[in-house]
Amino acid sequence: MAPSPFPTTRWSVVLAAGQDRPGAHDALANLCEAYWEPLYVFVRRRGFAPEEAKDLTQGFLLSLLERRDLRRLHPAAGRFRSFLCASVKHFISNELDRARALKRGGGAVTVSFDAQRAEGRYRVEPRDDRDPEKVFDRRWAFTVLHRAEKRLESELRTAGRQEDLETLRPLVAGAGPRGSYAQVAAELGISVDAVKMKVHRLRRRFGRLVRDEIAETVADPAQVDDELRHLLEVIRG
Repeated sequence: MAPSPFPTTRWSVVLAAGQDRPGAHDALANLCEAYWEPLYVFVRRRGFAPEEAKDLTQGFLLSLLERRDLRRLHPAAGRFRSFLCASVKHFISNELDRARALKRGGGAVTVSFDAQRAEGRYRVEPRDDRDPEKVFDRRWAFTVLHRAEKRLESELRTAGRQEDLETLRPLVAGAGPRGSYAQVAAELGISVDAVKMKVHRLRRRFGRLVRDEIAETVADPAQVDDELRHLLEVIRG
């Protein structure tokens, strides 16, 4: 399966706004919708209660989407992850009053926002000495993996092969117990070697989708490998 292009969601489209590139606002909105959850977790780890963290995250996203200064952004802004983290820190420090005013004024956020789900994800974060930036990066990394998995599921569903992932998911994730290959082979009525080939192909495709997902959040394709290494290090802790 060939990689699917996502030209309207890439961070590079936003950075090209200075050249009047069409679609920059939509690209930013799509990226915010994909990656708002790490922001909520970041704000929570800064010591804000759930409702206040929700208000701050909503206010930040609304202010970001309403900005008219995208032309001031430069490709040196680099990773969307770094841009968001720096921007929300500035917002928290300087625009708390504005965030509350937006809430009172009923400003509508055009980003899908499930605070209850985000709070559930926050509560499973390790209660150790991780600073907010590290927690942000960790949640960002898991969001990348989750979105890549959803893309893989969508591809398999379209190809009529959704049962492949459902059956092979533990093996693809490397979480299956010893003997799982033989058990799955018996269940599917194919050889163990055939199962191993299916798992290999799914892992390879998943890896490609993870790279595609990361490519949407960096300004330069040359940054993908470094970003991937960083996110893997974050997950490994």
